[in-house]
Amino acid sequence: MAKAKKLKSGNWRCLVYSHTDPDGKKKYESFTAPTKKEAEYMAAEFAVDRTRANDSRKWTLGEAIDHYIELKRPVLSPSSIYRYEMIRKRSFQSIMAIPIAKITSNMLQQAVNEEMTRTPLNRKGSVSPKTVQIEYGLIASTLKRYCPGRVFHVDLPKKARRIRSLPLPAEIYEAVKNTDIELPVLLAMWLSFTMSEIRGLTKSKSIDGEYITIKEVLVSVGGVDERKEIAKEVTRNRRHRMPGRIQELINEVDGDVIVDLSPKALLYRFRKQMKLHGIEEMTFHDLRHVNASLMAMLRIPDKYAQERGGWKTDHIMKSVYTETFSEERQRVDNLIDAYFENIL
Repeated sequence: MAKAKKLKSGNWRCLVYSHTDPDGKKKYESFTAPTKKEAEYMAAEFAVDRTRANDSRKWTLGEAIDHYIELKRPVLSPSSIYRYEMIRKRSFQSIMAIPIAKITSNMLQQAVNEEMTRTPLNRKGSVSPKTVQIEYGLIASTLKRYCPGRVFHVDLPKKARRIRSLPLPAEIYEAVKNTDIELPVLLAMWLSFTMSEIRGLTKSKSIDGEYITIKEVLVSVGGVDERKEIAKEVTRNRRHRMPGRIQELINEVDGDVIVDLSPKALLYRFRKQMKLHGIEEMTFHDLRHVNASLMAMLRIPDKYAQERGGWKTDHIMKSVYTETFSEERQRVDNLIDAYFENIL
């Protein structure tokens, strides 16, 4: 280990060999600190990091992804980590055993082409273009971190444009009226709440007089529920005035949890009701699309439409929350509530 030397200033300096330049001259990194121990520690840390960087070139792509996942584990949500682990386990398997130092653009392109023909587990058809893009995003991020300076050129499949017409809110309401999923459907279609937001609602934390607030979400990670706060996503912690019908249904719920259904059970019951009323090929998340389409039809200003839906933009972060329940916002609520109350 390099030894530190005391300078005239009283500080200690430690030099560590860095590299040899094109002229054959050795270059060193200099670390200066008030004490000998600190200077030598900084130098040792640099040497270890450099060794790790060299060692990473020997990793296979799969090993590099494993390291990347562990690196990101403290800062990513459990659902994101789970998704990364499933990609590592099931996707792009033809190149996972190749050392990252030997990976080329042609290899990556061939792997992308093969992935587009893979049949997902327990599903029909092949992997969607959107899924391939998400999977490759993990690979690209891993290579960027552990192969700095290398540039890979890969053409990814383009997302197919989904052209369809959504059923009217009145048709959807007719299908779920007076059923055990009327409440979650109205929360999604009327207030634009996602499934995880709906499952996270509780009377004790979410209900405040005539308002309902998103304070927690309940996500399912590998079949295991995890309740978490979502304060990091400011736009998702939104607050709406509670419509009368939704308040009636909440009052009828026993216990604190407002919608006590698993994602699988909720989706199954939703699709069953839709099919019974001749509405097929619709997901629960499509209810948010119905809500967005309705706001466009009612000509709700973008500012308020984005706020109600919790869609993140710079404009929302900087200004919306200072006037959440202004007179204009109340007019917007009145307009949307009147539309749904007319259906009911």
